[in-house]
Amino acid sequence: MSEVENIQTTAAPLVRMAEIEGRGRALVASQPLRAGQIVLRDSPIIVYSALPLKQPPPSQQQQQLHSSNYYYCSNCFKILQPWTTAAASVVSCPAYSASPGLGGGYPHDAHALFCNPNCRSLALASSHSPWVCEALTRLSDCPSLLLHQERQVQARFLIAAYNLAVVSASDFRTLLSLQGDSPAQPEDAALFLHSVISSLCPPPQSSAVFGFSLGLTASLLAKDKLNAFGLMEPFAQDRERSVRAYGIYPNASFFNHDCLPNASRFDYVDAAAERNTDIIVRVIHDVPLGREICLSYFPVNQNYSDRQRRLREDYGFTCECDRCKVEANWSDLEEEEDGDEEAMDEDWDENMANKDIEDACGVTEDNDFPHAYFFLRYMCNRKNCWGTLAPLPPSDSNPSCIMECNVCGSLKNEEEEEAIEGSLEAGVVLENPFSLSLIGLGIRGG
Repeated sequence: MSEVENIQTTAAPLVRMAEIEGRGRALVASQPLRAGQIVLRDSPIIVYSALPLKQPPPSQQQQQLHSSNYYYCSNCFKILQPWTTAAASVVSCPAYSASPGLGGGYPHDAHALFCNPNCRSLALASSHSPWVCEALTRLSDCPSLLLHQERQVQARFLIAAYNLAVVSASDFRTLLSLQGDSPAQPEDAALFLHSVISSLCPPPQSSAVFGFSLGLTASLLAKDKLNAFGLMEPFAQDRERSVRAYGIYPNASFFNHDCLPNASRFDYVDAAAERNTDIIVRVIHDVPLGREICLSYFPVNQNYSDRQRRLREDYGFTCECDRCKVEANWSDLEEEEDGDEEAMDEDWDENMANKDIEDACGVTEDNDFPHAYFFLRYMCNRKNCWGTLAPLPPSDSNPSCIMECNVCGSLKNEEEEEAIEGSLEAGVVLENPFSLSLIGLGIRGG
């Protein structure tokens, strides 16, 4: 059975694989879909930490700007909180001598902490094998590797991938089948990392069936670049949000990009009791039979030039979606809009109206922009968020009026919002301004 046929049988029945001219393999609706329907729930074949192997303690300024001073379970990647009673169950890898304590926090360069003994047992039998533990320890002591934080994360992926070849050859074959071809000439990162791994921690002989080689290392890095999904750190309005872990999902990898997506992906890493690293894809509005299901590979508020640059550099293609065709005519305005957007990010107040959301996306009254409705309805207006809103799953075929943000997790009642907007248009002053902060579009979220 081919990999494409295998994907068709294992993906959710609401979507199917199809070849689309100019876009390659894609997932399309196999039946009419209702807003909020879950079209795919996918488990990762690889999850690995996005944190460097070893990093210096964050400065006070870094702590103010970033949320990277969290620690996570090395198996399920839930947040570890040393100041709570839950910290009593935190354990470390048996090979790691230090013991975390409730009061003292965790060692800053720890790469093998687990939220409880069960998570540790699961990891020791799979993702944190003795070879993985030894490899990460040796790599964390490699001076040349520690100079490059990005390559430290790439090294984590390669260790996880070569370990996958040992613990699950079928999953490793699936990984190799995903999009991403190694370049004719290996890039510097592949040359460097292959040399370091082969000298410090060569993979176990049991993975030799796939051949540990520079070409395979380069191919794996290419597949990671094109297919990895980021599992984000907890949202905070006053900090930049970083990635806690990367996962490669065999079915979700086939969703193509659109700058006006009709679906959004959700994860519940800290909230879900089981399968918490799964990603769930829901359509944000009704989708007809045969329509391609698309995600946005980055926040939808980015302007045309930034979107095109990221897609070229990270994914190797130029987007020609409906939105891009319209915005391609706006290039002369973008420098001015970039400055306006930065100012709005710093000064988002209670008087911000719907027009400000349009401006943040490059929309003005003079622009011919037929897609403005998307941003008014499906983009979260909470400060520093810019997430995509999707209805909760319908109940008994009845659509939900509750919209959920896939970034900050806030909920919004569409029916109440429409009532408020109608009242505002009629000149009615509401007595409860707090409700506006929660559900009013264009008004600062709580």
